[in-house]
Amino acid sequence: MNTDIHRLLDEAFAGVDMTPDAQELKEEVRANLVARVAELEASGIPPAVAAQTAITELGDVRALLGEAADAAAPHAPASPWSQEAFARHRVRPKPAFVVRIVVYSVVLVAAFGLAALGALGLLPLGVGAELTLLGLGSTAVGLLVGDSLSQETTTNHPLPIGRASGFALATFMGAYGLGFGGLAAAGAMDLWGVVLAALGVVASIVLFSFLAATQTNRKKAWVRQSIAGTPPNRFEEDPETAARFGIYTAVIFIITFAAIAVLVFTVGWLWGLLALVGGFAVMLLVLARMLFGPRKPSS
Repeated sequence: MNTDIHRLLDEAFAGVDMTPDAQELKEEVRANLVARVAELEASGIPPAVAAQTAITELGDVRALLGEAADAAAPHAPASPWSQEAFARHRVRPKPAFVVRIVVYSVVLVAAFGLAALGALGLLPLGVGAELTLLGLGSTAVGLLVGDSLSQETTTNHPLPIGRASGFALATFMGAYGLGFGGLAAAGAMDLWGVVLAALGVVASIVLFSFLAATQTNRKKAWVRQSIAGTPPNRFEEDPETAARFGIYTAVIFIITFAAIAVLVFTVGWLWGLLALVGGFAVMLLVLARMLFGPRKPSS
């Protein structure tokens, strides 16, 4: 392991007030420098030279923290989202992650494609085979979402495994529920298929709403500094509003899918689609009300 980069990084941060944001930035920079040094060494550059090159490319760490910019031009507006900052903090794809994403994508396309061909009668597949394919495809798309969210990005910290797994589960239930609904619409399943479809989709919406309403800020220190002058949106200013929107969304879709089930078995599928469109329209109106409605007076 090249230890020179750690020594040089400590020297670069010498004299910097190590606040929580500064410490967070230092660890983030350390990870990027280690990756850069490995890249330089792989191209044949000696370890000591690679470490010095990487630390030179980093520049002044005080500029990253905003100290140099504030001292040089205290009244000049900040330049958020600079291309230089993005280039400096760019996260390079991990080969293993890329391979997994490709495998998940191939599996979900193949599984859903075969299931669709079976539902249309183009392949001689029974209900058991259809459900297996739907389960395989739903699992693949859930893993695709969860694995992607748990990866480090340029602007965000990686999502914790537990929360990423929650998004994966919500995606799985939604995809499986929609698959059940498609089979029921094609006449391959009886009433129990519609019930399971509705339960899966509603559970997915509830879980997605909960995860979205309880999401915390994952922006990295340099990103928070870049957007410090940008006014926050309504949900960021008022977490209670975000939580209410999540609850309202869940209730709207529970009622919508209940109405779809009733209409499908009484007057037909077209009326069920009308109920879905109506539920979506109501959700958009609620969203507009939440974002742009009157604000409660501050106490």
